[in-house]
Amino acid sequence: MSSTATQTATATKLSTSHSSSYIPRGPVRSTLNFYQAPADGSKPFNYVEAPPEGQPPRNFGQETHEVELNDIRGRESEFDLDKDAFQAIGGIPSEEKDFADEEHIKSVYYPEVEKLLLDHVPGAHKVTLFDYTIRRTDPNASRAPVTRVHVDQTARSTEWRVRLHDPEDAEELLKGRYRIINVWRPLNGPVQSFPLGFASADSVDDNDLIPVEHRYPYRTGETAVVRFNKRQKFFYWSGMQNDERLFLKCFDSKDGVGRRVPHTAFVDPRTPEGAVGRESIEVRALVYG
Repeated sequence: MSSTATQTATATKLSTSHSSSYIPRGPVRSTLNFYQAPADGSKPFNYVEAPPEGQPPRNFGQETHEVELNDIRGRESEFDLDKDAFQAIGGIPSEEKDFADEEHIKSVYYPEVEKLLLDHVPGAHKVTLFDYTIRRTDPNASRAPVTRVHVDQTARSTEWRVRLHDPEDAEELLKGRYRIINVWRPLNGPVQSFPLGFASADSVDDNDLIPVEHRYPYRTGETAVVRFNKRQKFFYWSGMQNDERLFLKCFDSKDGVGRRVPHTAFVDPRTPEGAVGRESIEVRALVYG
């Protein structure tokens, strides 16, 4: 059984002391999944789609550690992209309601995300949105919440993304500041189950990040997995609503700032029986300036 399936099964056995509409808030302790190196010492890899015959989907394992996650609800202004590599923004309306049609998402929701980034990321003058993922806590969903601490991009893969998505201006853009920022929001808030946990960048040592070959059928990218360190400080934003947005920075070319935010979905042991399964969308963006 996969980690997500196992944790989904665990979630169904959680406390029945609250009604199904209960929204867990405040600090919580939960078990998170961290990186375990390949036994043979080889470079870690992960296949995005079905692996070639004879190859495993990934060659590295995971180890679990119990950590405390603090709730940023009511403290949103204490955190920002330059220090923590995440930022919380509320009161954002959207004309996109269904998130069922790809072209409609790109024609209606994408411009909203682009404006949001230009308005809230200091110095940003150009945004290139390059993909999105919808995740659902549903055994039949094509993409489920990821229950492994990770970072979506590395320095190398961010440069590759610039060259891939903005090829005509890449050389000039790479001379300035460039970032990859994910814009995350729920589709059926308030979030009760599988909330998103994230570690402040200034609590995560670079040595705790391990690059992983992210193998697509026609190219290879690079992500990062995270080795546990007791210094890491994890947070979550309780009961996120549909009009709230979380910026998650995957990489920043500028020195002296928080460059990346490890994150993961997690099982909140206070999730009530009968809670609605989390649905969310994350849009990935190259942000210049």
